[in-house]
Amino acid sequence: MRRHGFGRWGGPWLAVAVVLPIGMPAVSAEPSRDHFDSVVIDAGHGGEDHGARGPRGLVEKDLVLDVCNRLAERLDAAGLRVTLTRGSDEFVPLEVRTSVANDARADLFVSIHANSAATDKPRGIETYFVSLESSDDMARQVAARENQALTRDSAATTRNDPLMALLGDMIATEHVIESSEFAKLVQGELADLGTGSTRGVKQAPFVVLMGVQMPASLIEIGFLSNPNEEKALRRGRYRDAIVEAVARAILAFGKRYDARRGVRADLSALADEP
Repeated sequence: MRRHGFGRWGGPWLAVAVVLPIGMPAVSAEPSRDHFDSVVIDAGHGGEDHGARGPRGLVEKDLVLDVCNRLAERLDAAGLRVTLTRGSDEFVPLEVRTSVANDARADLFVSIHANSAATDKPRGIETYFVSLESSDDMARQVAARENQALTRDSAATTRNDPLMALLGDMIATEHVIESSEFAKLVQGELADLGTGSTRGVKQAPFVVLMGVQMPASLIEIGFLSNPNEEKALRRGRYRDAIVEAVARAILAFGKRYDARRGVRADLSALADEP
């Protein structure tokens, strides 16, 4: 496993991005550049930004980093090249996260977070793709909380509105359609875990999704504010179940991605990887 990274203000730093360079089955000796073989996994929060905290002390930044590391290992075993926006407990600014993803020229960006609410009642997993309009008031609140955490040290916030500055051409491209497709795939897989209510696929203006030049989705893997979900998320077995569900969705999306582009690589074996 080779470790590559980018410094807090552009210089080198250790273990921010992890590239796992195992290639997928190629159509020819020189694989198509459109071949699905690269995924960026983004662990939310980090460093001084702890994110949500459960009533028994489980912290979002630690939870999602562990889940992302497990997911990276699973996708590596399936033959994909994986880049982590952070590989340790570091605060990674928004512009670094997006540049890591875009520099990797990845085919999919997946951001992992854990939810929180004002009461201990809400529960369940929900998946987002980007939109200027939120699906509902709860989606708007979730996006506002995550955006505030990501952009608080970003120079972009002092110059202009990041929601507009980072939007670029993404809303008008096929990436939004593909992002919606992946969000539905992963939500369907996660809904089968059977540990709580499924909250469905939603849309919201997540800044981190707007800055990447590829299909992108943000997954809230449960409510740390709910004691039962916090208890479940503490268990390694449950984290592995989340990882398996997300990996199945990524591999299924990869097969569809290649089919649309006329790539005939056989991904069926990858879907059966342990």
